[in-house]
Amino acid sequence: MTARCVRRPDCRLCGSRDLQEVLSLTPTPLANAFVAAPRAGVPDPVYPLDLAMCAACKHVQLRDVVDPQVLFRDYVYVSGTSPSFVRHFEDYARGIVERYAIRRRGRVVDVGSNDGTLLRHFRRLGFDVLGIDPAIGIAKAATETGIETLPEFLSADLAARIARERGPCILVTANNVFAHVDDLSGFLRAVRALLTQDGLFAFEVSYLADVVEKNLFDTIYHEHLDYHTVAPLEGFFAGHGMQLIGVERVSTHGGSIRGVAQLAGAGRTPDDSIPRLIAIERQLGLDGPAAFARLAGKIEQVKTELRSTLARLKGGGASIAGFGAPAKATTLMYHLGIGPETVEFIVDDSPLKQGLYTPGMHIPVLPASAIEARKPDVLVVLAWNFADAIVAKNGDFLRRGGRFVVPLPEVRVVAGP
Repeated sequence: MTARCVRRPDCRLCGSRDLQEVLSLTPTPLANAFVAAPRAGVPDPVYPLDLAMCAACKHVQLRDVVDPQVLFRDYVYVSGTSPSFVRHFEDYARGIVERYAIRRRGRVVDVGSNDGTLLRHFRRLGFDVLGIDPAIGIAKAATETGIETLPEFLSADLAARIARERGPCILVTANNVFAHVDDLSGFLRAVRALLTQDGLFAFEVSYLADVVEKNLFDTIYHEHLDYHTVAPLEGFFAGHGMQLIGVERVSTHGGSIRGVAQLAGAGRTPDDSIPRLIAIERQLGLDGPAAFARLAGKIEQVKTELRSTLARLKGGGASIAGFGAPAKATTLMYHLGIGPETVEFIVDDSPLKQGLYTPGMHIPVLPASAIEARKPDVLVVLAWNFADAIVAKNGDFLRRGGRFVVPLPEVRVVAGP
């Protein structure tokens, strides 16, 4: 099915229409549009992946917006299948409660709550919790496991209804969601409607500084409309009656930031993380196009090295499979030109993806047991941000002579002793 896709003419943060394209990647299918076997022979539609910078506020964003009903209603990613994400969210919940002295027994609302992994940790800490997630199947499953989840997109009307019927919230969280929303101003208005006067809004997003520094170009796909830096965000929050009071760099997705904001004048003093990170952003040149020209050069270098490495291995008779079928693998494989002629199958721990075929490339996704059953010689770690854990967990594969190829942040081959 071809999804509605429109090109936005103005900046999501400040409304300026002075947008300059700074990076163009190969158009791809929707990154999570896995298909069933009967459709595997039908070509998937592709959509542009062009990054633009706002000349006014320097925010970097995708111009082309795909219908969110198509992107998120039948979502196949769940965070609870990743042990490292479960640990991350446990540390997140405990850390933010302690750092900001959030009073217990208040309500926490998680927007884009997925399978409820984060909310489970808040509930263990004594909070009343509520999830909001438009993925109908995932929301239903989360509710059935005890984390009430409304299968909806956050809106001002929904926020007002929650505040009216259940009372305002001491904390609203949105993790890997604040970069997915086209109407960020409307999103913030809804967050404000949910919060108590001293409530906090916490969000995690991929950090553009890490994307550029570490060559994490595969985090650019259609779900991710925004590539955030602190400088534009500070002004954006201020323009919507809120104040950014702290930003912390975290390791998820190769490099992210966790921001915390309050209603303007709520009383907490902003820490020095904000000017410190803005200084780093300026040093990296993230307010101009030159940094993205350098990024394009690094992407081409990885393309040359990875294609050469895989061609050499395959030419030597090696069979090659992939490990992990994250959304970003779609961007990586399309832009680098790595397809089913090279990668025979991909293993992934998510039962929601097993038995399906990858977007566009239509490579079969199998459970991890296929490594032993089919005995590939090489595994390309498409979920490269978990590479160390994947390698450590698959020692038997290395001991029988298998090799891992990790494509990013730079190409490396991991062999056994």
